[in-house]
Amino acid sequence: MASGNAIRGTRVGSGPMRWVDASQDRTEAVARTSISYWCANGHQTTPSFAADVPPPSLWECPRCGLPSGQDEHNPPARPRSEPYKTHLAYVKERRSDADAAAILEEAMRRLHERRPR
Repeated sequence: MASGNAIRGTRVGSGPMRWVDASQDRTEAVARTSISYWCANGHQTTPSFAADVPPPSLWECPRCGLPSGQDEHNPPARPRSEPYKTHLAYVKERRSDADAAAILEEAMRRLHERRPR
């Protein structure tokens, strides 16, 4: 049997449960403004911001993750994703064919020098 002083459904250290009415809360609501954003897929998002803060020019669409802008007819372009590059592709960007031939020739020369005859 459980003891009679067990607290169920609340976390340890939490205070007594009470319902707070907005009039009893003694806080003032901040003036808010809603701004609409549209993504390239045509999704509309309308987050609320504090009225005294300028809204951001871009907002991430919660449905598809694309960037959204405030102009419905001209949304931001889809971000261009770069394809995965291998190590060899990065090396080829840094080295010319002549550099590669010189490095290969040097490596072959060292290999032949180490090999016993």
